[in-house]
Parts: sequence; structure tokens; C-alpha cells
Amino acid sequence: MELHLWLSFVVICLLGALSPGPSLALVIKNTVNGGVAKGYATSISHGLGVALYAAITATGVAVIIVNTPMLFTLIQYAGAAFLLYLGIKSLLSKKSELTQFEQSITPTNTINGWRDGFLIAFLNPKLAIFFIALFSQFLNSESSEEQKVIMTLTVGTLDALWYCFVTLLLSKGNVINKLKENSHIVDKVTGCFLIALAVRVVIN
Repeated sequence: MELHLWLSFVVICLLGALSPGPSLALVIKNTVNGGVAKGYATSISHGLGVALYAAITATGVAVIIVNTPMLFTLIQYAGAAFLLYLGIKSLLSKKSELTQFEQSITPTNTINGWRDGFLIAFLNPKLAIFFIALFSQFLNSESSEEQKVIMTLTVGTLDALWYCFVTLLLSKGNVINKLKENSHIVDKVTGCFLIALAVRVVIN
């Protein structure tokens, strides 16, 4: 893959990763309530989920998903259900529980960053559409397997690095402590946002 094409690909992928959405909200929530380690786990697993979709697209399987309405709808509704689960869980969090968390030496173990990050990425069939549109501009019938691997690794790595950077920013200075003090508010806002996204999926 020529350098100028790869750089163009990198820019587009970065813009996609920077776009705020449920993934960003989840990384912030897991970092605040679970600690930096959970934030990094969420970030890395999200990158793995995105990379898997990229790999599926590169091999042409994503075309089947997009062209099979029932399968697309099934994945879409599974994603909405997961967002709804996360949203309700956030809304049900109590300030007293968060206060106990702040006084604890170890972060809460109820958050599974590896699971949350991967599922919120993988249960988003719109990624298939995005990658088909993106990859079609860089791949053709003569593209090598090496180029497909490079593009897949680029997508997953950039995504994971961006969210790891967000986690790092949250851990610097007094940012995460301020967020922890108001984590019940963060939870309520995040919960409403995730539920709204789930409802939008269902009604569209």
C-alpha cells in the first residue's frame, strides 16, 4: 500500500474514531467508575471489535451482512439491547455506592471493560456499512492480502489508541477525581444518552 494512500486512510479512520458517540461515553464511564485499568481494557477491546469488523469487510463478508436485512436487523437490535442494558445500569447507580467506591483502595469489580468495549463495537452493524464505503475506495480485486491486513491493523490500532489517549487524559491531574466526585451525575447523563441511542435504533 502506497504511503500517501495509507496516510489518507489514517486520516479518515482518525476522524471516524474522534466522532463522539456511545463508545466514548462508555470509555469515560468505565474509567471513572472502574479505574484506569478498566478504561484501558474498554479501549483496547473496542479496538479489537472494530478491527474484527474491518477484517470481515476486507474479506467481503460484511457485504452479506448488509445485503441480508434479517441478519442486519438482528445485530442492530442486539446492539440496541446492549446499549439499553448499559443505560439502565448507569441510571440505577447510587451516590452512596459511588462514595463507598471512592473510599475503597481497589476499583469496583462489577465493570467488565473487555466485554463492554468489544460488544459496543461489534454489536454495531453500521460499522459494516462504514467500512464497505471506506474500504471500497482503497481495495480492488487485485489488492493483496498484505494490504488488507495493514488496513485492518491500522483501523483497530488507531481506534484503541484514541480511546487509550482519552483514558490517559482522564487519569491526569485532578480530572478523574473531579469526575469521581460527580460520578453519579456522569452515570445519569451517560445512562440517558445510551438509552436515547437504543431507542433511536429501534424507532428508525
